[in-house]
Parts: sequence; structure tokens; C-alpha cells
Amino acid sequence: MGNQRARSRGLRHGTRNMFSRPFRKKGPNNATTYLRTFRIGDYVDIKVNPSQQKGMPYLAYQGRTGIVWNVTPRAVGVEVNKQIGGRVARKRIHVRIEHVQHSNCRADFLARRKANDEAHEAAHKSGQPAPQTKRTVPGPREGFTLENVKTEILTAVPYDIVREGIKY
Repeated sequence: MGNQRARSRGLRHGTRNMFSRPFRKKGPNNATTYLRTFRIGDYVDIKVNPSQQKGMPYLAYQGRTGIVWNVTPRAVGVEVNKQIGGRVARKRIHVRIEHVQHSNCRADFLARRKANDEAHEAAHKSGQPAPQTKRTVPGPREGFTLENVKTEILTAVPYDIVREGIKY
């Protein structure tokens, strides 16, 4: 006989662990959750907070990073890349602010850009040419020769059934 039960495919199917709070982190949200400021163009990470079920995004967007394109009183519009078949589509979704947090994906880039700008400004003031700020790929390590190394030869010991004995 075939399968007599229908496969449950609800909106939040398979999210028992994904949408659950960690140990000792349950309860209402902190005030800092609502005091964060989001501006258009900010990069945000979608991280669902199951204590607030309103404005919860679909499970496919969990862990995605997107760009804020709209700000409303209680939610933000986020533009996220989603793979559909063989193409990548830009999806625009609205998510409540409890389910998003500022992303650190551009922190290294912004710090590097600030350091480069300071280096350019310092060189300009001192009359020096502009410094090289492009990142370079590290090449292979320098070669070296090992000295005073004794070679140790290892060989396999043949198995001797007489010496090992037959154990019953």
C-alpha cells in the first residue's frame, strides 16, 4: 500500500530548530532591539526572532544579507538575492525590525577605505606620490634547505602467524 498520510508542507515546515531561541535566551526582546536605526542602503542580516511572530520572513531568507530599500515605522524593506532554478532573482520583502540586525559584511572594507584615504591625504600633504593601496595576493613561501637531518627509514613488519599464535 502507498503512503496514506499527506506530507505536511506548511509555511513554516521544518523550522523546529531554526526558529527556536537558544538556551537561556528566551523571553521578551530587549529595548535595544527597537532603538536601532536603519537607513536606506544599509546592509542587514535577516535573523528571525521567534518571540515576535509578526513580520516574520519565510524560512528561505533566514541568514541572508540584504540591502535596506524602504523604512517603515515598525519594519524595513530588504532586497535579497534568492536563487530560483538556475538564476538569481532580487526579491524585495518587508521584515519587522525584530528579525533584522546590522551586518558587519562591509566593516573590513570601510576600515580599509578609511586607512587608504588617510594615507593618500598624508602623502599629498608631504608632497610624496600616492602610496600603493591595492591589495596583493601573497605569493608562495620562500624556499629553504633543511640541514643536519637524519633520515629514518620505516618498513612494515611482516605478520608471523606462528609468533602471534592462534587464539581461540
